[in-house]
Amino acid sequence: MSNAFRDLLKKVGSGNHTSENLTREEAAAATRMILLQEATPAQIGAFLIAHRIKRPTGEELAGMLDVYDELGPKLQPIATSQRVFVLGLPYDGRSRTAPISPITALLLAAAGQPVIMHGGDRLPTKYGLPLVEIWQGLGVDWTQSLEQTQQVFEATGLGFIYLPQHFPLAQRLFEYRDQIGKRPPFATMELIWCPYAGDAHIVAGYVHPPTEGMFQTAFAVRGTQQFTTVKGLEGSCDLPRDRTAIIGLSTLNPEEPIERLHLVPRDYGFTTKNVPLESTTQLLNAMQSVLQGEPSELMQTALWNGGFYLWRCGVCPDMQSGIAKAEALLKSGAVTQQLQKIIQVIGLVTRSLVQQA
Repeated sequence: MSNAFRDLLKKVGSGNHTSENLTREEAAAATRMILLQEATPAQIGAFLIAHRIKRPTGEELAGMLDVYDELGPKLQPIATSQRVFVLGLPYDGRSRTAPISPITALLLAAAGQPVIMHGGDRLPTKYGLPLVEIWQGLGVDWTQSLEQTQQVFEATGLGFIYLPQHFPLAQRLFEYRDQIGKRPPFATMELIWCPYAGDAHIVAGYVHPPTEGMFQTAFAVRGTQQFTTVKGLEGSCDLPRDRTAIIGLSTLNPEEPIERLHLVPRDYGFTTKNVPLESTTQLLNAMQSVLQGEPSELMQTALWNGGFYLWRCGVCPDMQSGIAKAEALLKSGAVTQQLQKIIQVIGLVTRSLVQQA
């Protein structure tokens, strides 16, 4: 048993009237002891549920991120004039609405905007469709070594940090999350984790408005100046079509309030309808149709999201031109070519490393 960890547990688990928030340093110490298994299983489980009940603060999230930076993997900087986009999506996947982020990532990479995603397998508490399964259905296997992922990222501008392979210390936490049956604050922190050693723009999805406030505080504490928050579908970075998209934009001065952007789908000619997630097969077939440039409801979602992100990363000067460029990239086959390039590079890298071994 760790006496140091017990003291931190007592601070967060003392009830509504006497519990205390942790400092950044204390949150970092607790996270380090959890990841390194210096605390006992009983202590870790108690901490996760007590911290959830108390609710995390932005300063605590900053401390947790400090340790993820210390112990976790990072893709190394690549030669690019664009600030790398890191898309933060819930690790427990999707269960109601069709995800579009893999198509968005491919589209951005095809336009010269590097992108990093991160996640794992089907995880608690939702056990929804994870990104890695979607990518595998598209022919891309991100479950190889970090060295392979780095080479693919350098060659194609797209990378994926797969926790079971690249960050096993954090992967251990999911057993606890399954047993307690609730998302602990680590599930919030993951959305703003940046597994990139270079200059990055963090895009984080969320569901509840207070979460965005935590993000802002954590970003300010850590000196993160470039970020975008999205009240997206099921807490993801995917812009909704059934309601106004509520987006937060970072400002050059971190002391200034976040710049608020409201995007109404019908203002850009889109119907107000989200595409349901019926099955993995249905989704993959629909994605292949989008990649072929064929009209569909998912194509509308791809253009809506692609237009926004092409504008946000600076490839296009405004939303309307972003939507037009997204459509041109999809219909010209450029996005499909980007996908094929990634598949080809993964194959080449894998064969090269096997020969070296």
